[in-house]
Parts: sequence; structure tokens; C-alpha cells
Amino acid sequence: MNEFDWNFRMLEQAKGLLSCGKASSNARILLSAAVFGSCTVLTPAAVAGESPTENSVVTTIKPIHGLVAEVLGNEGAPRLLVDGAASPHTYALKPSDARALNAAKVFFRVSPDVEPFTRKIVAAIPPSVTVVTLAETPGLVLLKRRSGNAFETHDHSAADEHGHADHGHGDHHNGHRHHEKDDANAADGRIENNDGHVWLDPENAKAMTRAIRDALSAAYPDKKDIFQRNADATIARLDALSTEVNTMLEPVKGRPFVVFHDAYQYFEARFGVPAIGSITVSPEVQPSAKRLTAIREKIRASNAHCVFAEPQFQAKLVATVTEGTGARAGTLDPEGATVAAGPGAYDRLIRGLAANLKDCLSAGS
Repeated sequence: MNEFDWNFRMLEQAKGLLSCGKASSNARILLSAAVFGSCTVLTPAAVAGESPTENSVVTTIKPIHGLVAEVLGNEGAPRLLVDGAASPHTYALKPSDARALNAAKVFFRVSPDVEPFTRKIVAAIPPSVTVVTLAETPGLVLLKRRSGNAFETHDHSAADEHGHADHGHGDHHNGHRHHEKDDANAADGRIENNDGHVWLDPENAKAMTRAIRDALSAAYPDKKDIFQRNADATIARLDALSTEVNTMLEPVKGRPFVVFHDAYQYFEARFGVPAIGSITVSPEVQPSAKRLTAIREKIRASNAHCVFAEPQFQAKLVATVTEGTGARAGTLDPEGATVAAGPGAYDRLIRGLAANLKDCLSAGS
């Protein structure tokens, strides 16, 4: 049975859900049936001695899954939704994932902009599930979305006045938000006006690790000390990773390059390796012939060393814009499509970005 048939069958069974005794409106019942496929059973409050199970902690993308797995340590393994080479921009929820979310205690995502599929999920998820929107974590360095399709008017220090999120109006629980507040969160500007690729700055990863620690400690209070130790170890390793990557990229700083889409400014700003433009504004939007011509001219004029594709998207566009320019082609992987999931995934992602940048930018020098 495919997902459409499964959802249709659930909608047909919505009338039966009314017998579950829920006070939800008919529309909400229909949505819950289509997304989750069963009556909502509220999870009880944290029980002394309770441990994470296979589906009790759910995450969206690999970099976040890796950080959550490290804080959990030997206490359990989080479930990953966007696995393999799938993209969070185009991901479609599977019935098995929907059932896991329905039974979860904690659900970690970056933001509704980074993972659009989570909008409907968060609207229908049981109130017993704590939704942690990590883009709202206090202490994140937040950068505004860059203007100018090829970055003509961008500012690489385009964080707010102090380079950090507004703490005065932030969440009081380290980014924890229940679904009923999701629309307000998106509207308050802290998510929708900023570049969503916040995980590509290891300093942000440290702040998110603390938020992950706090959320897991609230769900499993008996494990609080374990989560604290694991988070401390992760943060120490992230400091070492930043030092390593900064040293790795030192020889190629200042060499111009073009990326497939504007996903890297947190990495660029942290390590001092700014891109000069992107092939496309959005990875789902095919660039026009006019835009490709403009990018090719910019590559020539700037003597760009490299143009980078991404694993999930069309490498032939890179060949098109580099033709006759002398620029080399490379690949960058901002979401970990080619990275093995689990503990250490975040480090592998950041180290991989640095290695691919260095290899392409230093070739022939």
C-alpha cells in the first residue's frame, strides 16, 4: 500500500476516530488521521528510571541526529527521518515515521523553513510530544538571508547588531516549543528572516548541544547527569573541530568560489572563506538561461577557482556555468547526504566541507 492509499484509508476511517473521545474539531481529527493513522494516546509525564526507546526521540536531518545521538550516548539511539541522500526540502513523511512521531517524547528539528514537511506534523502532533525547534535556541549566531541572487549586496557579518539572537524575547526553555505556538514562532521573525542553515557554524552546534541536553534531561530526569557529561564532551570536541578546520582552510582563504545554492554563509563567516555567488537561489528552482549566463560571466570576471555542486542536485549545471571559464568543479554537502548517520556525523560533515573546499581551491596552485 503506497502512502497516498494509506492516507486515504486513514481519512476514510476518520469517522471511527470520533469514538476515541477526543475534544478536537473534525478538521483536526481528519488531519491527525491522515498524518498519524491512529487515535492519539498521550504519553505520561517522565517516569523515574525511564530510558529512551527506539522511537521516543526523533530527529529530522543527519547533523542534528548526530548531535542528539552523542548527547544520548549509550542511553538510546534517536530515530532519523531524512536519511540517505534525501533532502529536507523535498522529503515526504513515511507512515512508519508518522507512527514513530505519534509515540515520541521529544522531536528535534531545525526550523519549519529548513524542514517544510514538519509544518503539518507539528500542527497535528500530540501535545505530549515536546517539539524542539533548534533555530530558536538562545545564543545562536543568526545571519540574515543574503540579498542579491549572486550576493552582489551581501554582508558576511550580517548578524543582528550583536551577532546573536535576541535573548530578551526568546524562548524560556532553550528553544523548546510545543506545536500550538508554531505559527507565532514563524511570524516573530527569528526564523523566517534568517538563513536557516544554522548548524554549519560549530559555535551554533555547541549552543544546540546544550538545548538538546536540556530537552533530553527534561524528558528523562534520571539521566540528567549522563546527558550533561555527554554534552560537555561533545562541546569540547566541537572546539577542537573548529581549530582543526580553521587551520585546514588557512592556505586557501581569499580564493573566490561559487556554490550551488546559498547554504554556506554560517560556515563561510566562521572560517573566513566567503563565496562570491550561487548558481541558484533555491535548490528546487531551475535557474534561467539568463542567470546561468550571468554566473558564468561573474566566474570569468572574478577568476573564481571553483564552482561547487551538491550531491542531491544537478551536477550538469556546474558543467554549464564553468564551461570556458577555467574554474574547476567540486562538491559540497551541507546536509550530510553522503555522511554516515549517527555519533560523529556532525564532525564528518564539517570536516568534509573543509576538505572539499581545500582540495578544489588549492588544486593547481
